[in-house]
Amino acid sequence: MTLELANLQLKYQLEILYEKREASQIANMVMEYITGIKRIDRIVEKDTKLSHEQRNQLDLKTNRLLNCEPVQYVLGEAWFANKPFQVNPSVLIPRPETEELVDWIVKDNTEKEFNKLLDIGTGSGCIPITLKTLIPNTSIMSIDISSEALTIAQNNAIDHEVNIELKQIDFLDESNWHDLPLFDCIVSNPPYIKDSERSNMSKHVIKYEPSIALFVSDDDPLIFYRKIILLANSHLSKNGRIYLEINQTHGEEVVTLFQNQGYETILRKDLMGNDRMVKAERLID
Repeated sequence: MTLELANLQLKYQLEILYEKREASQIANMVMEYITGIKRIDRIVEKDTKLSHEQRNQLDLKTNRLLNCEPVQYVLGEAWFANKPFQVNPSVLIPRPETEELVDWIVKDNTEKEFNKLLDIGTGSGCIPITLKTLIPNTSIMSIDISSEALTIAQNNAIDHEVNIELKQIDFLDESNWHDLPLFDCIVSNPPYIKDSERSNMSKHVIKYEPSIALFVSDDDPLIFYRKIILLANSHLSKNGRIYLEINQTHGEEVVTLFQNQGYETILRKDLMGNDRMVKAERLID
């Protein structure tokens, strides 16, 4: 089987699950991963035949993709801020809107330096690792309830040659906060999708991504934001800042939560026009 035929066959198979453009993108990702040859070069070398090992790899990955497994898990990596990160079903696949949150923090750091930062719910470590890369003088602690996620985050920190402190903590249990130091910046992309919203989500997400990192009860959908405020009351320095990713349907509610506690807040939309990020700053003279 030639490179051209293999790519076309995979693309057509994926069109059962994806629209044509996305199917083509996924097929190209898989072919580049398997062959090590970029798309433009595969066009030139279109008649080159796959090796026996490459055909086996293609068959295995095609079967996983047709079972609705996200391509990032199939390939074991996802790109975030132009860098590859190891991922598996114990961590969320990084999203573009989270890159926007990181970009906001980095730009703000030019006017207010963050010496010590806490990342809550680190997952793959894409947020703290990217921040450490771009703001190397910042000391970063990242916490997560999942030991499997922390293993992935540690692997990614090693891959990107950065030093971040990783701790396994159940953040919702306030008794775990006592040993945490004072921070001047808190960042989090916490679980914020309501259980009732599951039915609106892609089967690729529901079947493979970790529910513990996605969903919260409809009875208390803002639980993580309320807890972050409580933590900040004792562990955020004077004039410290908080940066959060949010459920687009609860933007004003999150803003009100923080304003009621004396924080100045900014609600920002993502590139898709959805309320997606909140910055909260507690101004103390």
